[in-house]
Amino acid sequence: MAAGVTATVTRHRQAYLEEAEQRAAEAERTREEAALRRAGEERLRIARELHDSLTHSISIITVQAGVAVHLARSHGEDVPPALLVIQEAGGDAMRELRATLEVLRDPDHSDGDAQASGLDRLDDLVERARSTGLPATVTISGIRRELPTEVDRAAYRIVQEALTNVSRHADGAAAAVRIDYADEELVVQVDDDGKVHPDAPPVPGTGLLGMRERVAALGGRLRTEPRSEGGFTVRAELPLGEPS
Repeated sequence: MAAGVTATVTRHRQAYLEEAEQRAAEAERTREEAALRRAGEERLRIARELHDSLTHSISIITVQAGVAVHLARSHGEDVPPALLVIQEAGGDAMRELRATLEVLRDPDHSDGDAQASGLDRLDDLVERARSTGLPATVTISGIRRELPTEVDRAAYRIVQEALTNVSRHADGAAAAVRIDYADEELVVQVDDDGKVHPDAPPVPGTGLLGMRERVAALGGRLRTEPRSEGGFTVRAELPLGEPS
């Protein structure tokens, strides 16, 4: 009788534990589904906000610049280089914004990665900076090869942000862009010969913070600081393997 009672209690206890485990698993699954649903709703909300706040404004800027270029040419006048820069930059901004919106709306079935800018557009980026009056040089060392998508995109954004900062904050400075394809990492460095002094470093803005976040997400290292000889340097070392 004692053995029978013990076996019955054991079976009931085992059944109770299995039921508890099933309830816990179901609760965890429900939480994950709710979190995914909230994340999806938030992505859609951000996509709508970006579309409503940026797409219309960028479109107007691009169209107006195009109209101004057309009128200048139709009257036989020289087109101001600034207008051409605005027209080209507006087109690029619209293309990248559309790619970003596609990723936000449907990250699993979007070709946004294929449309995102990478180092294949480095020459266009540097040429656009030159057209604004910024003297810029490019030096590439190592064997150029296909990069992981996130590394390629981060490298482009780092150069873009660094050149933008030179144009905005270092009047009359020249920029030198260096890309080094090493065996295990990609090194991106942008130096300028502006007037920043080591004893008075600039306060990091949103651009530098975003740059640091990109590099950290890839498991890389970022150095942004004044140069001893004057000017500022941005150096990012991006691993080509999986981030730790």
